[in-house]
Amino acid sequence: MTHGVGITDAKTALDALEDMTLNVQPITLEEYQARVDKAQTLMRAKGIDAMYLNAGTNLEYFTGLKWYPSERLVGAIVPVEGAVTLIAPAFEIGSLTQAMKLPMETLLWDEHESPYDYFIEFLKENELTKGKLALDESSSYSIVSNLEERYPAAQMCDAKVITAECRMHKSNAELALIQTAMDMTMAVHRATGAMLQEGVTASEVRAFIDEAHHKVGASGSFFCIVLFGQGTSYPHGVSHEQKLEKNDWVLIDTGCKLHGYHSDITRTYPFGEANAEQKTFWQYERQLQQAAFDAAHNGNTCESVDDAVRETLAKLGLKADYQLPGVPHRTGHGIGMDLHEWPYLVGGDRTVLAPGMCFSNEPMVIKPDTFGVRLEDHFYMTDDGPVWFTEPSRAMDDPFNLL
Repeated sequence: MTHGVGITDAKTALDALEDMTLNVQPITLEEYQARVDKAQTLMRAKGIDAMYLNAGTNLEYFTGLKWYPSERLVGAIVPVEGAVTLIAPAFEIGSLTQAMKLPMETLLWDEHESPYDYFIEFLKENELTKGKLALDESSSYSIVSNLEERYPAAQMCDAKVITAECRMHKSNAELALIQTAMDMTMAVHRATGAMLQEGVTASEVRAFIDEAHHKVGASGSFFCIVLFGQGTSYPHGVSHEQKLEKNDWVLIDTGCKLHGYHSDITRTYPFGEANAEQKTFWQYERQLQQAAFDAAHNGNTCESVDDAVRETLAKLGLKADYQLPGVPHRTGHGIGMDLHEWPYLVGGDRTVLAPGMCFSNEPMVIKPDTFGVRLEDHFYMTDDGPVWFTEPSRAMDDPFNLL
């Protein structure tokens, strides 16, 4: 049996976990202001007079204000110079002020009024109508269409040229939060491997993982995929309940959030004995993961990392172009405040690798309708090249590197 799998009961495995967040530092006010300053520098270079950040991740990234998007317009207007202005319903200002981290001016509207009229008038009064208006890429069509009725569409652009450029280069503080979140989820993975028992259901394992994430200091699992046997051939899961049987193939993919930053780790291993084909494919996966890591050099493109995986697939005798048996999806995604964010390790993404960028490395290899192997670890780029957040599995029979 795989080392560390099925060696204890769930309660004992949970009791061994401890809060790992006691000395963690959240993002500071100074860093939020630095993010706004960087955005404004980019805006000047691109001829953008103002940028709108909708409620959601971009608003939280630049201001620290965590707020849910809804039919009521809540967001921030970032001018090319000066202070950020919050645009929001007047009746919410008490709650918004309590949640606010970066101090902002306010532009408030009442329920019977159109926030878009206020929005455009604000731009005119502050002489922000000569250049472009950049709109948060997560803005709903309703927001865009309402603004288009009041403002020249030709003067509007996608704010991704600002938001992505800022967010894809992580600071040391961001890297530290991601590292701790990854460490937390790795501890949960090890505990989960230890509690697996014949007859346990996938939903019971998911519940354990959620509780385990609580134990290490998260608010629970942000997501969790638990697959057994043939179910592992479906990258994002099956709709029916599964029960673990002797010698089943196991795939567990899970993560949490820490002060807004994600973890995301996958392990695949046998619950008992693996057959020869599973052993071979597990080694294929590890080779593919290493090929991607070895290709990640500053100055190379994201696409070139995925190309390295495709080239290795061909050498292994598998299908190279997103077909099966092989790797049907991209090699990896960026990670930070969103689980999947720019840039992406995939054909067609010509973003140049640079320090501070963070990526998943998960070129899942699949034998259709039989089983799949996903080993997912993340790395970040430094001046000297890529560095792992978590060390990849050393062996199929030692998925958590306990030996």
